[in-house]
Amino acid sequence: MDVCGREIRTRGSIIRVAFVDGEGYQFLKDPQTALAALRESRPRADIFTFIQPLADPAPKYSYPMEYDNFADLPVSTFEHWWKDQIGFKARNKAKQAEKRGVVVREVPLDDALLQGIHAIYNECPIRQGRRFPHYGKDIETLRGMKSTFLDRSVFIGAFFDESLIGFAKVVSDEEGTQAGLMHILSMVAHRDKAPTNALIAQAVRCCAERQIEHLWYANFNYGKRGGDSLADFKQRNGFRRANVPRYYVPLTSAGTAALRLGLHHQLLDWVPAPAAVSYRWLRKLWYATRYPQWENA
Repeated sequence: MDVCGREIRTRGSIIRVAFVDGEGYQFLKDPQTALAALRESRPRADIFTFIQPLADPAPKYSYPMEYDNFADLPVSTFEHWWKDQIGFKARNKAKQAEKRGVVVREVPLDDALLQGIHAIYNECPIRQGRRFPHYGKDIETLRGMKSTFLDRSVFIGAFFDESLIGFAKVVSDEEGTQAGLMHILSMVAHRDKAPTNALIAQAVRCCAERQIEHLWYANFNYGKRGGDSLADFKQRNGFRRANVPRYYVPLTSAGTAALRLGLHHQLLDWVPAPAAVSYRWLRKLWYATRYPQWENA
């Protein structure tokens, strides 16, 4: 569904929650007009949710609101990030990548890059203790995945002996005030060369050169995960938690009731934290038993 020049998607079957496709990469300029259009659309969603940009964190609207969080890296200059924002471990890792022969550079989205991404995605079926959803996808499927927001995208490749061992896709919003790491992944076999740290460094450099003031990397915290190595990695590289307003606007009577009962959240949000932690531990153990060669992937 297209509303005010934005693709609107929905999730949920009982309570349908609508949202802007590509949140964080594009925003609604006129929520009131969008809401009027959504109320006239069929099939109608029950709730519409949208967020404000990182550069505009003060609530602007009177709709029902909660705070959402992002991993945000304020960017001024590369030198400032290198000297003052990252931890010594992250700095040493980035230096280690260069010393071990990793070369990072901006690259076009062409067949050579897609072949390299295909090899990275199909290296192993398990990532971070769970099934990797892109394992087994063919090149044409990957081409479609990587071709979104092409006019605002920068692709970065990490190379070792001229072979791609890691890549990142950085996408800016239409105003050029924030950019997100839409995709970033490296080969497990080359983890000792710290290619992901080198990719983060180049992403910061890209933003600084383009005067983009915020680089974000998904969420900083994910609800009830407990300890999170990815959050630690983000923090060491200078990312911090940034709270932004997320609005939930009911469009139907069912949406109003769901909002009052807290049913606008996903089912996983209702799982008690100890149960969620135990489930992740058991899942990781099961995959480690089934794929012992990728236990540490």
